[in-house]
Amino acid sequence: MQKTQINVGLLGFGTIGTGVVRVFQQNAEVIRQRTGVEMRLTRIADLDITTDRGVTLPDGVLVDDADAVVTDPDIDIVIELIGGYKPALQFILKAIENGKHIVTANKALMAVHGQEIIAAASRARVDVKFEAAVGGGIPVISAIKENLCANRFSTVLGILNGTCNFILTKMTDEGSDFAPVLAEAQELGYAEADPTFDIEGVDTAHKIALLASLCFGTRIDFEQIYTEGITKVTAVDIDFATQMGYKIKLLAIARQGDGAVEVRVHPTMIPESYQLAEVDGVFNAVRLSGDFVGPVLLYGSGAGMDATASAVMGDVMSIGRSICAGAVVQTPIMGYCQDQVVDQPLLPMSEIISRYYLRFTTLDQTGVLAKISTILGQHNISIQSMIQPESHAADSVPIVLMTHEAKEADITNALHEIGQLDIIQEPTCLIRIVNDLG
Repeated sequence: MQKTQINVGLLGFGTIGTGVVRVFQQNAEVIRQRTGVEMRLTRIADLDITTDRGVTLPDGVLVDDADAVVTDPDIDIVIELIGGYKPALQFILKAIENGKHIVTANKALMAVHGQEIIAAASRARVDVKFEAAVGGGIPVISAIKENLCANRFSTVLGILNGTCNFILTKMTDEGSDFAPVLAEAQELGYAEADPTFDIEGVDTAHKIALLASLCFGTRIDFEQIYTEGITKVTAVDIDFATQMGYKIKLLAIARQGDGAVEVRVHPTMIPESYQLAEVDGVFNAVRLSGDFVGPVLLYGSGAGMDATASAVMGDVMSIGRSICAGAVVQTPIMGYCQDQVVDQPLLPMSEIISRYYLRFTTLDQTGVLAKISTILGQHNISIQSMIQPESHAADSVPIVLMTHEAKEADITNALHEIGQLDIIQEPTCLIRIVNDLG
């Protein structure tokens, strides 16, 4: 019998949860017109049931017991917006055991425990959707799983964290250092009180782990992803990058190689003429390369109440349509049928091939460049260009080199050897360069 109403439960009534409630209330008619069924938010669970969120709920909808949502036999879909690993994982698994379809924005949970959740959903014959976990309001996951699913993807890369992008944009535009811009981002609400997950690249690594799995049909071990944040990027290096026609972005990169997948997150110099270099402020962008479609760039708001709530509701409505059609799971949760997902090793960072920006701080004396270039040459590293500006320090001078392509292991070994020289005054700054986006 055709369902005339689909009931939805919500776990977590914070900023995004409030946005979801607003969509249900303000766009109820649009939702009905697009799905052909009435969708009702019938129960919300949160530990805080007293704070005013600026939305009005009917009596009895808001409760402080998650079990009232995940075990309610009348609820068809559970939205998880708690975040983190625990207790979100336990609530999702219990909801699945009770036959609920799942919509989540929890990238950390899906990146680390996704396989466990997917296995449970497969056994229970329910769906799990997580569009809002990557890119906020940018529909990148549905694009990979549905619109572009006939393609073999060779590369997926992007700017996936609005906090870091805001900081780097401000540093570039104003010549500011990292610390004061981070403080400004916190004052404006773009950065958390504890911004570690953002500025150390962890949030970005969660997201690229999911994108790589979706694009390449493999399981990605999050713990093996090389992850480097933006805390060591200085105004000095941004200025040198600008002089050489580059911008510095925190870039997530995943490539399908020969028998191995390359996945990494780190500050990266991108030519300023590239579209990705023009993604500024809190905006995000994802660039996909498919064998038939070619390069595709998806751009938009990567976070925030309304954009994320929009993505959550898109998943809710998609599942609602499937329920009405009598289908259990129309699209594989991770894009590939589970029996077609293959294990591939991650390419060790030492094997990565890249160009490099190197900034040395050395004693101001003759023969310095010769010593550095000799060691680089001994490790198969050739110099493409050099800047040696006039120094205002009493006894030190910066030397900036741009290399041709080299292996990461060779760079690491060369810098270790150079670091032992008595002419080196400070640790060498290294930033990888991407000219070929794939």
